[in-house]
Amino acid sequence: MDSSKSAKVDGTDEPGTVKSHESVKVFESVKNDEFEEEEYRRKTRKRLIIIAVSSVILVLIVIGAIIGILVPMRTKNIPSSLSIKNRDPIRAICNSTLYQDSCYSSIHSVQMSSSKNSGSEPDSPEEIFVLSLQVTLNELVTLKSSVSKRLISFRKNNKNDSITQNALDNCENLIQDAINQVNMSMSSTQQDRFSAYAVSDIRTWLSTAITDQQTCLDGLTEFENISVSLQEEMKALMENATEFTSNSLAIISNIFTIIREFQVNQAHRKLLQENSSTLWMHRRLLKAEVVNLSPNLTVAKDGSGDYRTISEAVNAVPKRSNDRFLIHVKEGEYEEQVMVDSDSWNVMIYGDGMNKTIVSDSLNHADGVATYNSGTLIAEGRGFIARDIGIKNTAGPAKLQAVALRSSSDKSIFYRCSIDGYQDTLYVHANRQFFGDCLITGTIDFIFGNAAAVFQNCSIQPRQPGPGQYNTVTAQSKSDPNQNTGISIQQCSISPSGNLTAQTFLGRPWNDYSTTVVMETDIQGIIDPAGWIPWEPGREAPDTIFYAEYKNTGPGSVLNQRVMWPGFRPNITEEEAEKFYVEPFIQGDQWLVRADVEHDSHT
Repeated sequence: MDSSKSAKVDGTDEPGTVKSHESVKVFESVKNDEFEEEEYRRKTRKRLIIIAVSSVILVLIVIGAIIGILVPMRTKNIPSSLSIKNRDPIRAICNSTLYQDSCYSSIHSVQMSSSKNSGSEPDSPEEIFVLSLQVTLNELVTLKSSVSKRLISFRKNNKNDSITQNALDNCENLIQDAINQVNMSMSSTQQDRFSAYAVSDIRTWLSTAITDQQTCLDGLTEFENISVSLQEEMKALMENATEFTSNSLAIISNIFTIIREFQVNQAHRKLLQENSSTLWMHRRLLKAEVVNLSPNLTVAKDGSGDYRTISEAVNAVPKRSNDRFLIHVKEGEYEEQVMVDSDSWNVMIYGDGMNKTIVSDSLNHADGVATYNSGTLIAEGRGFIARDIGIKNTAGPAKLQAVALRSSSDKSIFYRCSIDGYQDTLYVHANRQFFGDCLITGTIDFIFGNAAAVFQNCSIQPRQPGPGQYNTVTAQSKSDPNQNTGISIQQCSISPSGNLTAQTFLGRPWNDYSTTVVMETDIQGIIDPAGWIPWEPGREAPDTIFYAEYKNTGPGSVLNQRVMWPGFRPNITEEEAEKFYVEPFIQGDQWLVRADVEHDSHT
């Protein structure tokens, strides 16, 4: 991704006005002039055209390969031009990537080394993809080592610069997470042999690995006192790792998706179409009365439980456990930051009601805390569930970015939760997430990030922002066209929290491939008739975004004055909308069922 993206700024009632740095979310550096921006857009369009043409050629090559695999003994008249074996297989596969030269040279280098040891050259798509993962992993490990050394040196020589130290520390942790995501992808290729679910998992994990790297760079530009030279140094260090991760994601997205779709029978397609518009409901763990659940630990402020704080209970969770671990948090307000780290798997925290059990804190950007670290509740471990609990950041609008909930947890569920704040309330950072029957309040970009996140039956409530600001409900940050990420708001309501007079929009695109769909939702008249707003007022949104609406109701859903962007679809088809339901978008038919979540099909 081009790092010359515009800075994330606060809303303002005057289009084109950029507020001072205290009101700016400087997640990415600002382009210096309009010429550079236009040049960037031109290159982006050219790149997409090249990729599109290459993809058509690639489809023919892959179909030829599939035919060769499925009927090798029966068909003798397949044109040689369609056989992947008659072409350079690495070159053919790399034609589907954004960075074709680095894809070919890096994989070819590893292939040559591998063939010397094994005596054979890998030429199947599966073998070449695994090589691409190895290339990515090697580069990420090298990057992690370089960043760790840079952090040690910086701590030694700049003891008083805690903000930069924290940014580098976040980078180190994020790169380690990217390594973990690629390792999981490699393990999946060995265990599941590219099943449909395995391909979806791998796409998610590689998408997260890219998001991790982008989050590192974002954090380095958030505060003015982080030197530009350090930002440029880190960007240069990360260039290969980012490209190689993108290459692997492109290969799994473009080649194996074609293969799997070719293999899917029509009966399965019909079943998917019949159930793709399902509305997921909850049972057992999610629907059972609190008195009928058996917690592993209980938290109570009055000392009647196992612990008095939620953090103490979370710290007692077994690491990397495949068993569900239940923590009951009794009624009360717990003033603390709660971190469910990446080694704490399958944790469920449930309270006595979103208005009775509340966890609150006030960490914020204005006081020098990075947005990534400011969450009152941070969920990183896979399979996290929160139910019947309130999550607040009480910093207020003057403190700028102040996250109530950050979720980086894959296959996480939030049910009957209130998520309350102002700017940047809910950070859906990465991986697959589901929100059901939740209340979400905020002002600027108050649902933001690059997860694949589905919201169903949620009440989304913009509130009055600070003076001169406007509201944006969403700010989705997809940075690579092959990431399977986005925000899907389905059968929700969008209405004001209290007296709201400020301009309010459905969202603004944080990155070039931002993806947000609002469908079957009741939208009240608080939404500006334009519906959406560019990242910076007065500038056009990138042509490459995917913003869409589908079958919404209410006075705010009227489409005749919506923006006229090429990337905005004012009324998508049913077939297009189906892609953003639970099953196809976050593969909920697999993991939500395991979490005891049932669904009712629309009739």
